[in-house]
Amino acid sequence: MPKFQFFYDYQCPYCKKGYEVLMELLSDYPELEAEFLPIELNPKPIMNPCIQAFYIARELGADMDAFHNIMFQKASIEHQNVRSSKVVADIIENIMDREKFLEILNSEKYASKAGENNDLAYEKDEIWFLPAFRVPGNPAPRLDAQGGIGVSREELKGFLDKL
Repeated sequence: MPKFQFFYDYQCPYCKKGYEVLMELLSDYPELEAEFLPIELNPKPIMNPCIQAFYIARELGADMDAFHNIMFQKASIEHQNVRSSKVVADIIENIMDREKFLEILNSEKYASKAGENNDLAYEKDEIWFLPAFRVPGNPAPRLDAQGGIGVSREELKGFLDKL
């Protein structure tokens, strides 16, 4: 099964749109597997509970489409502070068990994921604008957003057609 990576930041409105288009298009490509890799547009040297929440949601079997939708809405549209553990816990409480979420978050099980994903995106894959799409281990095909524009439906469809 061909696999590709989707790099995004929940605080990025272009990433929100890219996610929505990707989810619409993926139904036409059942043979493709997307690896979601949340990163930070502006990395800071602190734990990012928003990115950790993605991994915790997967671990707890949360509805990932509901998770992405609410996280993009709260972070990129409503501009809630997703660097706050309390804010993120409030955001996800209808998607997963809040106490289990906080327990795993406080254990720091996924604390390194933001840094690992950022290193992969910025150091290894030389991503400069989000959202971005890559095929692991291959220099092509690749699709990067244009600064201040994002990616179009046609560009994303063209990327998926090449896989």
